[in-house]
Amino acid sequence: MRDGVMSTGEDARIFPDVEACIDCGGCVVSCKRTWDVPRDEQRISIATMLEGQEAASGLNASSGKAMSQGESPGETAVPMQCYHCENAPCVSVCPTDSLISKENGFVRVRDDLCIGCQYCLSACPFGAPQFPNEDEGVANLVGSGGNMDKCTMCEERQDVGKGPACAEECATDAILVGTPAQISDELDNRDSGTFFNDVAMDIIFGEDASEFQ
Repeated sequence: MRDGVMSTGEDARIFPDVEACIDCGGCVVSCKRTWDVPRDEQRISIATMLEGQEAASGLNASSGKAMSQGESPGETAVPMQCYHCENAPCVSVCPTDSLISKENGFVRVRDDLCIGCQYCLSACPFGAPQFPNEDEGVANLVGSGGNMDKCTMCEERQDVGKGPACAEECATDAILVGTPAQISDELDNRDSGTFFNDVAMDIIFGEDASEFQ
């Protein structure tokens, strides 16, 4: 497995090292190929934050450090997907219990219960929920967005000891998979920081967010 995949299966989490991301799109391609995701849909994307801005002096290509120091990180590429949050807002707002947090840590969508209301889309701060079959005109009125789709963190691959496709094929190991402690240690070893603020880290990792302090 890639160096970024430190462990898989129960209690494994997925998290980006934004300082390693080069916006190559390899993760997007690997996800589409592995799961036959249609061309105009995607379960992971590369978001460009603060496009065109320069980082604070001495912090170029050190986005995590800049954020921790309250300085501008400048333009930053962030792999955005479902992080299978410990305190998942999507789960808490779903009116039909279509979204559940499984005991093994994966956040799963139960298609037969999804009514396309898009509450999860409004609640998720990372833009993970997708509605590929939505009728945009009707959805704006009554929320008939079709079944929600999102990153599954390749649970089926992890069940057989493989890492998520995006992480396995990331050329720079910018997508980390492992326990919170392993991810934190790897970021420290790389002298990287976390791009997200304390609120986001609490959503993603819950009590384990303390591992990153």
